[in-house]
Amino acid sequence: MKPKVAALLLGATLGLAGCMPRDGEIVIKFSHVVTPDTPKGKAADYFKRLAEQRSGGRVKVQVYPNSQLYKDKEELEALQLGAVQMLAPSLAKFGPLGVREFEAFDLPYLFDNYQDLHKVTEGALGGKLLATLESKGIKGLAFWDNGFKDFSANRPLRTPADFRGLKMRIQNSKVLEEQMRSLGALPQVMAFSEVYQALETGVVDGTENPPSNLYTQNMHDVQRHLTLSQHGYLGYAVIVNKKFWDGLPGDVRAMLEGAMRDATRYANQIAKTENDADLAKIRDSGKTQIYTPTPAERAALKKAMMPVHAKMADRIGRDVTQAIYKETGFNPNH
Repeated sequence: MKPKVAALLLGATLGLAGCMPRDGEIVIKFSHVVTPDTPKGKAADYFKRLAEQRSGGRVKVQVYPNSQLYKDKEELEALQLGAVQMLAPSLAKFGPLGVREFEAFDLPYLFDNYQDLHKVTEGALGGKLLATLESKGIKGLAFWDNGFKDFSANRPLRTPADFRGLKMRIQNSKVLEEQMRSLGALPQVMAFSEVYQALETGVVDGTENPPSNLYTQNMHDVQRHLTLSQHGYLGYAVIVNKKFWDGLPGDVRAMLEGAMRDATRYANQIAKTENDADLAKIRDSGKTQIYTPTPAERAALKKAMMPVHAKMADRIGRDVTQAIYKETGFNPNH
């Protein structure tokens, strides 16, 4: 047996033992890969407080931030095996799992603003997408925002030509690979916890992140230029092990659903303000030059990346992309 699989199976055994009701207490291990002071980190802690308060001590939520338990590539397998009960992975993680519909969220310039985004994530279409995870032993509970992504590197990124030849870190997503190639960059798939060191040592030249991720991981210390491209969305799906969730007492499950609704409202309220605050901190650090593209420069970047929509439509599912276009009024030809 491979060491990684053996470790996950051991974790699953311990995890299942830990989450079983004992003296009336139910333990939920909630693992994530970002710091506690990010929008996701704060929302996870908020959910923990609500769940524990409303259950009167019957439920205990153990939050493990910053890849303390599992890295990006390991956490979904850990959830399926029962080593942890709850995650909030980025939406790009579900494509490699075989649920390619979620890769629509990686399409560049798909959403102009949070209002258009929430028409999908908070509507019937979002619910249908979450339901597709059940065949993988996963129950989808909610979508949480992080924010809109910006490009960073150690040279200015103002035109598509500026990306040519750069090694750009991405999540494991075929859509994001195609996005970087459309700019002439070289996509490099890498776990989030490894990005700072890779940027520092020159293994990769740049990356894409909302400001909150850039700042809380200190990436701004090793990235001299940040372009406010707002070219794509980074969000999360809060998910639980389906067998664990279905096995909860009905009243506990209903209470947790209510706590998750309120935590989701909180998460999505703070996402923009947290990113704006962290962007100001990056600016104040004086380590990174921040550039806002002109309308013409933004149009040129968008034009370079828009062919990704057509190239990835069959992979994602044309019915999914068309449903999102219809919901938001997006026109891929403009």
